[in-house]
Amino acid sequence: MAQSSRLRALQHKNADDVVVTMAIRSPLCKAKKGGFRDMRSDELLTEMFRQAIKHSGINSEIIEDICVGTVLPKGSTYEARSAALAAGIPESVPIQTINRFCSSGLVAVTTIASEIRAGQIDVGLAVGVESMSWNPDVGPDAASDEIKACGPAADSLQPMGWTSENVAREFSVSREDMDEFAARSFQRAEAADKAGYFAKEIVPFTAYQKDTATGARKRVTISKDDGIRYGTTKDTLLKVKSAFPQWPPSRTTGGNASQITDGAAAVLLMTRRKADELGLRVLAKYANVAISEDVDLFEINEAFASMYVHCVRKLGLDPEKVNVNGGAIAFGARQIATGLNELERRGGKVLVTSMCMGTGMGAAALFLGEFQ
Repeated sequence: MAQSSRLRALQHKNADDVVVTMAIRSPLCKAKKGGFRDMRSDELLTEMFRQAIKHSGINSEIIEDICVGTVLPKGSTYEARSAALAAGIPESVPIQTINRFCSSGLVAVTTIASEIRAGQIDVGLAVGVESMSWNPDVGPDAASDEIKACGPAADSLQPMGWTSENVAREFSVSREDMDEFAARSFQRAEAADKAGYFAKEIVPFTAYQKDTATGARKRVTISKDDGIRYGTTKDTLLKVKSAFPQWPPSRTTGGNASQITDGAAAVLLMTRRKADELGLRVLAKYANVAISEDVDLFEINEAFASMYVHCVRKLGLDPEKVNVNGGAIAFGARQIATGLNELERRGGKVLVTSMCMGTGMGAAALFLGEFQ
């Protein structure tokens, strides 16, 4: 299909374009059981900063702002600032944190891109990080009587499992459809892992693990995701019990919802002018509009299969373009690094990444691949 005039206009290169010059991620590991189970969240973030500096191709002194998307740490800005300093980023580089639940990492990228587009900075680093081992999600505190009396306000405090069941019921998403999709997510992730597709986006992480004999912590290198369940089929998933029997129709299970995960990702953004000045390879241009038929790949956060199935149906998306290497059901969210890596491998041009989040919100972003 010929590219639309709108897409050709978006692809026009200007010195003030916001571009991505690095998109990397850690391995994604099962919380409580995986490779990062004994690693503090501030240690995970410190290592992500170290790897970002190592792979950025720049002196960290020229970074003008850092935005860290993270949800669970109680002192997130303290963790972010101290981790940056411990990783060797100068005191002169400011940092901020943002919490928008599942989309926090994506919104961190959008925040940095907006600062660059507004002319506030030329170079910025966006990071997403979460350790569900170290900071388990305990949910909201008890609500006030005023909030309880307001239907939408009270609903916004409900857990996402409740939302998943509502979606399944209201939009007639069957358990069979959910498990069929979930199985495909695992199978795609397994195939991509075996083919080595993730190797380019994953940077090996130095982690700490406890010695089972002595209890002492030792340093190990983690270089692969450990949450992909090889050999998963629809039939095996249909045997898994409901995770939320208290909320009819109770179709969500531990097999068709995202696992709890420890991991991190980093994206370096700057003006095209600055990338050219520094001699850096441009991976993609950050944009905010597109024509749907021009999209080569979609990365949708698979928090729950009910949501994914409904989105694909409602939007009329081609399943062969959506989460082609699996998604959060298989191993967690890391969508920009994975999406751009696969876009380059396919020789594609347009990536759309979107994420649901708690409290009834969502977020999306568009990237135009260049891979100079």
